[in-house]
Amino acid sequence: SFPKTSVMVLMNVLANALKNIVNAERRGKRQVVIRPASKVLVKFLETMMKHGYIGEFEIIDDRRAGKIVIELCGRVNKCGVISPRFDLTLDEIEQWVQDLLPSRLFGYIVLTTSMGIMDHEEARQKHTGGKILGFFY
Repeated sequence: SFPKTSVMVLMNVLANALKNIVNAERRGKRQVVIRPASKVLVKFLETMMKHGYIGEFEIIDDRRAGKIVIELCGRVNKCGVISPRFDLTLDEIEQWVQDLLPSRLFGYIVLTTSMGIMDHEEARQKHTGGKILGFFY
C-alpha cells in the first residue's frame, strides 16, 4: 500500500492559466508556459492578443493536453475568471463593466455567445448577450 500523499487536482483550466499570466507579469517575465491548453483558453488569449495585452502565443502539441507559450508585453494588470458563468443580457453588460473594470476607457469582459467567444464591445456591436467567462485589464 502507498503512503497517503495529497494530490492537487486541476479544477479550472482557464482560471489556472489566467492566474499564471498575472503572476508572470508581476514577476516581470518575458514569456510564460501554460498547460494544459483548451479551445476556450485559446479563444480567450486571441481576444487578449487582438487588443494588444499579450504578444504572440504558440500552441505546442505534446500529444497530451498541450502547452501554450505566451509572449508577454507587460500590459496585463489583472485578468481573471468569473465563476459561475453568469448569463448576461445586452443591457446587463454595462453594469458588469462598471463592477469589474477600473475604468470605462480600458479593459474588457470576455463573453461566450452563440456567435463565439468575444469581448463585451464586440457583443454590443453584434447585439448579443451570453455567458460571462472572465475579464482582463
